[in-house]
Amino acid sequence: MNRFALALVALLGLGAGQALAWSNHSYGAYRAFEKMPEVAQAALVRVEPLEAFLKAQEKAIEALLARQEAWAQSQLAVYPARPPALAFKAEPNRIDAARRLAFLMALRVAPNSKFALYVQADPWGQRPPTATLLAHDCVDTLPEQPNSTYRFVGLKAGDLVAPLAVLASASAEPDYGLDINLWADSPSDWGKVYGFGALPFGNPALYFSTQAPFHMGFFHEDRVIYKAAPFIKKTFPLLRIHQYSSLAALAFRSGHLYWGWRFTGLALHYVQDLTQPYHASLSPGNSSVKLIGINLLAMAGMPRMKNEMIVLLSNRHLALEKYQNQLVYNAALARQESTLEKSLRTSSTDASYPAWSDLYARDVVSRQSQALASRLTDILVDALPLVYVTDPSFDFGVKESSIDLLAALSKQDAAKRSRLDSITTELMGNFGAHSRNVVRGVLKASTVPASAPDH
Repeated sequence: MNRFALALVALLGLGAGQALAWSNHSYGAYRAFEKMPEVAQAALVRVEPLEAFLKAQEKAIEALLARQEAWAQSQLAVYPARPPALAFKAEPNRIDAARRLAFLMALRVAPNSKFALYVQADPWGQRPPTATLLAHDCVDTLPEQPNSTYRFVGLKAGDLVAPLAVLASASAEPDYGLDINLWADSPSDWGKVYGFGALPFGNPALYFSTQAPFHMGFFHEDRVIYKAAPFIKKTFPLLRIHQYSSLAALAFRSGHLYWGWRFTGLALHYVQDLTQPYHASLSPGNSSVKLIGINLLAMAGMPRMKNEMIVLLSNRHLALEKYQNQLVYNAALARQESTLEKSLRTSSTDASYPAWSDLYARDVVSRQSQALASRLTDILVDALPLVYVTDPSFDFGVKESSIDLLAALSKQDAAKRSRLDSITTELMGNFGAHSRNVVRGVLKASTVPASAPDH
């Protein structure tokens, strides 16, 4: 790796702070789908454990995962082939736990992933009884964060549940540890055998950083950046989208409707991540020339500007994420619809995009987000208190749990906040439209109406 690339690796340490895109995807997903007939009017589905689906469809899953691997090798620009020993093979006589482990390792996700039976309650709806709530670590392998708003309602096999709840809940699930420590330099046994190589950017010692290359996609950068640092192409949201969307179609076709909706929600997560400009643009607000210049200074022993850029990029990303989350969550708790909720629900722009395809997230979603990144950064810097977005001595991530952005913005210039609200509404409109287009694509590929009787 050349010296410029090594410096840029350090810059991309920001992946540790930017591994999340939108906080708690389920809130936006509930609003995006609650007026979509294919979801909102779909019949209740019967809950079943992952092991039941795997056992019933073992041969079909073997064939599907082989096709997924062939697709990835032919369609993804930078893709480390799955080691042959990890291929999923049907073995009807093995125990459920062994089959489940083989499946997760063939997907190359963290084998300790929970895949619990749960839904996350819609804060707009009736509050779930405390007795029905699952502990955080029953669903998520990662530490619970301060002031967490996640509430997991436990389900049992055989329960009937609304597809909207399954879909919205699963859209947040990849942030529960599925993509953690999958690299050769990760502190995990599975990272050593998965074949992805070393973590391309971020800090392998920071657990959350290791999921970033699966949740980000730098597909539309200046070619000089790719030439200097080709490793930034080593991102895999398209892999996850293809894996989960094709599993969803199989589940729908075979009558396992619960897992049809659940896998669709998992695929949704990565598409929704790419609607966040800080997940689709390497360094929003900074030109390639500036980025190269800062890294040249760092190479010459003057890293101050590089270090400051890392902090500012992280702070702006986290501030946008927190602001959007506060708006959606507070509106739901108060049951007060705003323009943000309307933008999530409206389907007026859905048909303006190309039909869903395996590369839609790259060619449509990521391109759109990358084009918005610089304007978004200018608005964030103009609208938010300067200490949050222009002071590199302030770490938003460390202070986040004590920050109330809605209160802070109430003291800012109304016109500036209006511009921030406008672009946040635009981003949530993109989130909703692309999410619905994913579902349309999966249902079309399933060839079976999602409201068909459960098996």
